[in-house]
Amino acid sequence: MAVRVGVIGTGTIGRDHIRRLTRTLSGSRVVAVNDIDAGLAEKVAARLPGDVRTHGTADGLIADDAVDAVVVCSWGPAHAEQVLAAVAAGKPVFCEKPLATTRADCLRIVEAEVAAGRRLVRVGYMRRYDPAYRELKRVVDAGAIGAPLMMHCVHRNAGVPAFYEPDSTITDTAVHEMDVTRWMFGEEITTVTVLRGRRNRHSGDIDDPLLVLLQTESGILVDVEISVNIRYGYDIRCEVVGEDGTAALGDTAPVTVRLDRGITGRVPADYRERFAEAYDREFQSWLDELRSDLHGSGHTDHDGDRGPSAWDGYAASAVSDATLTAARTGSRIAVQLAPRPALYG
Repeated sequence: MAVRVGVIGTGTIGRDHIRRLTRTLSGSRVVAVNDIDAGLAEKVAARLPGDVRTHGTADGLIADDAVDAVVVCSWGPAHAEQVLAAVAAGKPVFCEKPLATTRADCLRIVEAEVAAGRRLVRVGYMRRYDPAYRELKRVVDAGAIGAPLMMHCVHRNAGVPAFYEPDSTITDTAVHEMDVTRWMFGEEITTVTVLRGRRNRHSGDIDDPLLVLLQTESGILVDVEISVNIRYGYDIRCEVVGEDGTAALGDTAPVTVRLDRGITGRVPADYRERFAEAYDREFQSWLDELRSDLHGSGHTDHDGDRGPSAWDGYAASAVSDATLTAARTGSRIAVQLAPRPALYG
């Protein structure tokens, strides 16, 4: 039985997920869409197979009896109320990051889910499904390099869209490394420091680049270079330093060419190219879980992991908030977290 999915938000990422759910993955059918731009939603619906409904409001889509599960790809500030409405309706909801734009709203979602007594929310931190990141975590977890001591991360964008705001370097970009850090080592981030340097001439009013320093509960140090106007492409790097060795993501280019005394390889254009397989795996895992739950088998994915939860969305938001404060004050800031509910044990 296919999961009948309603998608809120038919912008770039929404349309990409609709394509994924419709043409690439198995076990789903997009049956309803909504967007603040009603005309755009109508155009997207008209191109989809079957009778796809267009709803004038997100609440209308969530309440639709034909919708089994909801995908939220709308503007970030709208996420909280849309996710809360899905939880209140008892419907599973996949929310693109951020779960919400404030730590308080993320906590409201956690509390609503705890009150419901079951996990309904999954947050779109796709790097957890990237084959390279998964292999890196496997090596670390196996103890092959000894106890992890440090992690070096690079997050570079060729440029940013017009709606990108000064705080987005932290709330939209560095937040991926915050989630990767928690997932990679299985522990919370406790303190944050931000360093500014010489500004990129392409940056406008954005502080770029930034160096973000994280420290985890056991003392692991993580540095994250954020460069969002570096022009040459989308470049993601990660190396874990252990007691006995190191492990790092491989080169993103499948082929390196040495010719005419030079070396060339391909750099991805953007996140969709670099993490296409991660997005596919992320959504297929969610769909498989939903289909199994509909049949009462209580299936989880092959790692026994139900994916990034509302708690993960809240924790990333708490680290993001602390990082914003660290950037403004130049101080080392402690991350403030509420007690973790048993639902997310």
